[in-house]
Amino acid sequence: MSELRFDGQVVVVTGAGGGLGKAYAKFFASRGASVVVNDLGGSFKGEGKDTRAADVVVNEIKAAGGKAVANYDSVENGDRIIETAIKAFGRIDVLINNAGILRDISFKNMKDEDWDLIFKVHVKGSYKCARAAWPYFRKQKYGRIINTSSAAGLFGNFGQTNYSAAKLAMVGFTETLAKEGAKYNILCNVIAPVAASRMTETIMPPDVLALMKPEWVVPLVAVLAHPSNTSESGSIFEVGGGHIAKLRWERSQGLLLKCDETFTPGAVLKKWDRIVDFSNPQYPTGPNDFLGLLEESQKLGPNEQGEKIDFTGRVVIVTGGGAGIGRAYCLAFARHGASVVVNDLVNPDDVVNEIRKMGGKAAPAKFSAEDGDAVVKAAIDAFGRVDIIINNAGILRDKAFTNMDDKMWDDVMAVHARGTYKVTKAAWPYFLKQKYGRIVNTTSTSGIYGNFGQANYAAAKCAILGFSRALALEGAKYNIYVNTIAPNAGTAMTRTILPEELVQAFKPDYIAPLVLALCSDKVPVKPTGGLYEVGSGWMGATRWQRTGGHQFPIDVPLTPEEVLKNWKDIVTFDERADHPEKTQDSIGKIMANFENRKAGKKSESNQYLEAIEKALKVEGNPTEYKFTERDVVLYNLGIGAKRTDLRYVYEGNEDFQPVPTFGVIPPFNVEMPYNLEELVPNYSPMMLLHGEQFLEIKKYPIPTSGTLVSRARLLEVVDKGSAAIVRSGVTTVDAATGEELFYNEMVVFLRGSGGFGGKKKPADRGAATAANKPPARAPDAVVEEKTTEEQAALYRLSGDYNPLHIDPAFAAAGGFKVPILHGLCFFGIAGKAVYEKYGKIKNIKVRFAGTVLPGQTLVTEMWKEGDKKVVFQTKVKETGKVCIGGAAAELY
Repeated sequence: MSELRFDGQVVVVTGAGGGLGKAYAKFFASRGASVVVNDLGGSFKGEGKDTRAADVVVNEIKAAGGKAVANYDSVENGDRIIETAIKAFGRIDVLINNAGILRDISFKNMKDEDWDLIFKVHVKGSYKCARAAWPYFRKQKYGRIINTSSAAGLFGNFGQTNYSAAKLAMVGFTETLAKEGAKYNILCNVIAPVAASRMTETIMPPDVLALMKPEWVVPLVAVLAHPSNTSESGSIFEVGGGHIAKLRWERSQGLLLKCDETFTPGAVLKKWDRIVDFSNPQYPTGPNDFLGLLEESQKLGPNEQGEKIDFTGRVVIVTGGGAGIGRAYCLAFARHGASVVVNDLVNPDDVVNEIRKMGGKAAPAKFSAEDGDAVVKAAIDAFGRVDIIINNAGILRDKAFTNMDDKMWDDVMAVHARGTYKVTKAAWPYFLKQKYGRIVNTTSTSGIYGNFGQANYAAAKCAILGFSRALALEGAKYNIYVNTIAPNAGTAMTRTILPEELVQAFKPDYIAPLVLALCSDKVPVKPTGGLYEVGSGWMGATRWQRTGGHQFPIDVPLTPEEVLKNWKDIVTFDERADHPEKTQDSIGKIMANFENRKAGKKSESNQYLEAIEKALKVEGNPTEYKFTERDVVLYNLGIGAKRTDLRYVYEGNEDFQPVPTFGVIPPFNVEMPYNLEELVPNYSPMMLLHGEQFLEIKKYPIPTSGTLVSRARLLEVVDKGSAAIVRSGVTTVDAATGEELFYNEMVVFLRGSGGFGGKKKPADRGAATAANKPPARAPDAVVEEKTTEEQAALYRLSGDYNPLHIDPAFAAAGGFKVPILHGLCFFGIAGKAVYEKYGKIKNIKVRFAGTVLPGQTLVTEMWKEGDKKVVFQTKVKETGKVCIGGAAAELY
């Protein structure tokens, strides 16, 4: 295959002073392009400026014989950046909107400047550069645009509501430009890269960063930007670490109900499973056939009714509630008992009076949605609380992109995206305090799929979806649910683009039942974070579908030619396709590729099975553990011992002892007789989960000081297809006497490491593998223990220094909002509860079923089964979720 060249072309790269942008600039220059290296030279938070960042890259390109000029403007001044290209090289062919900043912060602590600056750089900056380049592209009937999204945009990410919103805005923007540019040979695509940069350095550990080179992203961009690409446009790609895949929207067949008085929230909830049934999906590029659906709806009989929804005592704010869909929402909530705040900048009073006339409660809030504080204050002043937010307010400023001006862009972004943010932000403290809130935000099929003449609207509406997905993650633990709808109804807005007879047919009343259902407490499956299209009596769920993609070996430099050679793999939706839902799903694909190496690769099945067979026959070298009374006290304190528990915390007490679960500590740093990367494919420490722990105490009393020796051996490796299970055993003896003190079995679950032809089922190992299902009766004993905010910081001093339990940045990379508690810490707390209630433990086995955050309360429920066995489970009181299951202790 001949080399993909860009001779004679001019490429503009924003944010090109480092990271991905620098890699793009140097690559295109090396392939013959003249490059405009744009960089303001600010920090990754968007602070300051410095011309050196761009100058360094320009000098490197020139030193290598390439052509480049620097531009130091903010992307807000996109016209100046494009002007630099025209003045220096006379044309522009490729625009790569890469510039970006981070202002990560939890939503409750977010300030307006954190929101505004992210949108200014990512969204407005991409618009300004593309808008300035557009006339040149149209005139020469050629152009290529690459916009930059992220996994946070596609799926939402905790602490990144601003960034997630801005990055998903790029999808709607891109899809619209692709539609508008098609007839002029202007192709526009969007990528979600995972690559090391100034921004990712703050949230990813060093060993992962080393493998996240920008060079893994550049070849895909080169293929999309090359003249030989004549058809791939409006597409979304996930890329990084040797992994490239394409994403598209998938829509459920959905539920169709008759549009009459029997179309109620209860009827919607009665058949909710139909809404989220993807067994016969559609793969749309635009809205459903709502006219056909309406005709079908009219042929149906009355709808079967479910449970009646009652919002008595709830206070609802509906923005844009003075007319259209907003009015329909207000009336529907009022009929179902809610107190309604009608927000409308023009005229809320008519709807307020309409509600009062029918015996309901309502109050006006005559403000712009951008004045969210005033809107929410109106609710508090009128009714003393707020429970539900329906962000519905909107405007249209439709115009072909070539004729769009900044005011059209800014006005739409302000009302839709910023208005949704402002009203939600004002209500958030009330939701957190009462541990209850329901939010329904409004996107549009124009946002999801793009629409000609609506680049501003599509970007704003997709931004709302990204915002919702991130906010759903932050709100879940506080019983705050956030969902997004894309409605199709006749309104003052759609009246400008639909015939009047259709406007009348598509009544807003046919949207309200789904909205009320989502705001109830009755949604049976996935009550938060959903995206639903709705209209004409039809409701369907929409989600991502991702190709199996192609995994390139990471020990060979990736080239555009190699990407092109495997293009069919990358873009074909076949049986390998999946449905990612969270940021970890994106990173997981990349992490799973880290052991994909071309050099000296053996047949996988033989390679791993041979390594397993060899490892099963050997024992690890002895590992020594010296400890004193201080180590015993430290461990006991780490699993919740109090100052009054003298037998645990005072070495002078006559009954001084370690809690028996101390037996997991001596083998912590034991030398294993194998390397995990040799036993299974695609091994990555980031994909490892501690699945189960079994501890046998061989001798009482347990010594409080001394020297112990541990030896480990591999017990089995199980191939679960998409994952692997590795079980190891460790025997610990007293170094002085050789007497056995402890025996441990540890099970680790390795995501993405299966499929190597290993054994499919684990062996029965008695108590170490027992299922231990709790009996169907009330527990015989229940012990509550509240952990402290410092629990993980204290427990780690017993030897587990994994930064996941102390470093917020490392925890964030693993998908946790704060460092989590060690599994063996809450294992110890649960074991202590059993020991103190029932006495000496012979052995104890647990399965780790969930995470615990420092400060949460652990509830251990115990059932005595005969004389010698206690079955137990441990829950997190604040969430009700099980963190230890399948657990039991045998007693002496």
